[in-house]
Amino acid sequence: MLVSAKDMLNKAKAGHYAVGQFNINNLEWTKAVLLTAQENNSPVILGVSEGAGKYMGGYKTIVGMVNGMLEELKITVPVALHLDHGSYDHCYKCIDAGFSSVMFDGSHYPIEENVEKTKELVKVCNEKGLSLEAEVGSIGGEEDGVIGMGECADPQECKAIADLGVTMLAAGIGNIHGKYPENWAGLSFETLDAIQKLTKDMPLVLHGGTGIPADMIKKAITLGVAKINVNTECQLAFAAATRKYIEEGKDLQGKGFDPRKVLAPGFEAIKATVKEKMELFGSVGQA
Repeated sequence: MLVSAKDMLNKAKAGHYAVGQFNINNLEWTKAVLLTAQENNSPVILGVSEGAGKYMGGYKTIVGMVNGMLEELKITVPVALHLDHGSYDHCYKCIDAGFSSVMFDGSHYPIEENVEKTKELVKVCNEKGLSLEAEVGSIGGEEDGVIGMGECADPQECKAIADLGVTMLAAGIGNIHGKYPENWAGLSFETLDAIQKLTKDMPLVLHGGTGIPADMIKKAITLGVAKINVNTECQLAFAAATRKYIEEGKDLQGKGFDPRKVLAPGFEAIKATVKEKMELFGSVGQA
């Protein structure tokens, strides 16, 4: 059954590793991530953006699919189902649908309003045993059509939000969603260090895990990052494997047009990508 991300992240922070959040887009994605987590005895967080929620037929559809798979595939590792970059309204929709974790992205509100809305969600999530992620300072890149430059969060604002009782905190430290540009300045470890000093045991979240060099990822984990979000990398691996299958004309051979066959190489590519990330993050064997 689905669990809150609280225990897995507290354990990760104390153990100096990170749990991966892998965004899901369909059945193949979900199954690939769950099986890889089970095979590697790793806790995992399934991320769902509002756009992906709509694409997959709504939050209740996703909850039904994920719960069904946990049972049928005999998944025993801890799994959290998490709303990624949720608006205030969508947090409530996911809570009602049966998600075990939500992210309220109030970073575009004035800090006072972000605080008020976060306070209300902390209360609801605590009552229902859900984990709650908050964000301070916008994460750069494109997220559902909103483009941000990759700001660094104000450590004092991070402390103000952390003190409200959220489970985990996403703080902008120069990271961006999607592919990183050539002239990217890298992560601001000074900012991350300052945030950790003020937020202490709070698990910190690194968004935009695709394309950050491995040594930077490892350093971020030593400075308190306990959750790392990966999305684009799985999409690129899936697309490349699917392209290869079509370009080699495999869909024209025998029953190669069967969607189960067309999607199989992409499915395997997602599994390989997720495994590689779990090894890098140090979550293998931590379930």
